[in-house]
Amino acid sequence: MQSGITRFTQVGDWIFEVKMVRALRVEKYGQPYDAVSTLTANGDNLYIDTQLTRQHNELSREDCMAFYEFARQLEMKQIQYDKLRNGERQSRIVEIVENQRPRAKVHLARVK
Repeated sequence: MQSGITRFTQVGDWIFEVKMVRALRVEKYGQPYDAVSTLTANGDNLYIDTQLTRQHNELSREDCMAFYEFARQLEMKQIQYDKLRNGERQSRIVEIVENQRPRAKVHLARVK
């Protein structure tokens, strides 16, 4: 696989922007896959719309790190996803630390 990806590509007078991606868990493209996910880019956020596995297994830490690395390479600042636990939906946000700009710290002081 390539080491760097870009979210915008220009061909002629057109600029193509990656907005939606389908991710497949498989060793080689074209082989049967055992997990699929759909991701949508919105600004600096990557939202994981779908996470389906063939045998309803949870995604592993390695799977999550692959999503993180993909978002980092697209220069995203956050990954958002929803997870069902005990029948309740829980929203999660993961910050892409490497893509965060340092924020200025402001301290209020009293001047006499």
